[in-house]
Amino acid sequence: MTARTLADDEAGRVEAIRILRAGGIVALPTDTVYGIAVDLVTPGGIERLFAAKRRSPEKGITLLLADAAQAPAIGEWPASAATLAGAFWPGGLTIVVPQRPDVPLPTVLTGGATTIGLRVPDHPAPRVLAAAIGPLPTTSANVSGLPEAIDAEGIAAQLGDAVDLILDGGPARGGPASTVVDCTVDPARILRTGAIPDSAIDAALRLPGVGR
Repeated sequence: MTARTLADDEAGRVEAIRILRAGGIVALPTDTVYGIAVDLVTPGGIERLFAAKRRSPEKGITLLLADAAQAPAIGEWPASAATLAGAFWPGGLTIVVPQRPDVPLPTVLTGGATTIGLRVPDHPAPRVLAAAIGPLPTTSANVSGLPEAIDAEGIAAQLGDAVDLILDGGPARGGPASTVVDCTVDPARILRTGAIPDSAIDAALRLPGVGR
């Protein structure tokens, strides 16, 4: 048995929001590859994401946001993070910030770390869902060790009924993974080179009052 597939349109996103609120897993297009997501407050939801991928939860999961305004509700938000978000969101930049001590997050979400990775993708589907649900724990839509699925058919073939709905937005855009910048330290530092060139990150961090 395979998951139900709906077009990534307004009706499909309404149904995806309903399923997420009910505790289900949704596969959705992003600006790079397809991802699978769950509502952050679903008990055991993140564990289900790892089970769907058949991998152990040794690494944290990024939260996809509707916009930068959601970020300070999840993590501490230093000037470097605000500057980078203003320059490159929505887009291929993951910003790592300290967790807020007053906002408890599931340990499995972060792999036990006290930091959290946040991104606003350049695709409307995850932003619409995150606007309705809140920050979305999201990981790539594939079985661990297999290539990332590039379309709805590939997701269904790999994950079957481990997900509850596939939003079909056509073939994935592909391209490089997001650049990852650690804003838990001062100066901020690049952890992974990706979609946003290092030179562009460096230039933004050299703005007055930001530093790197």
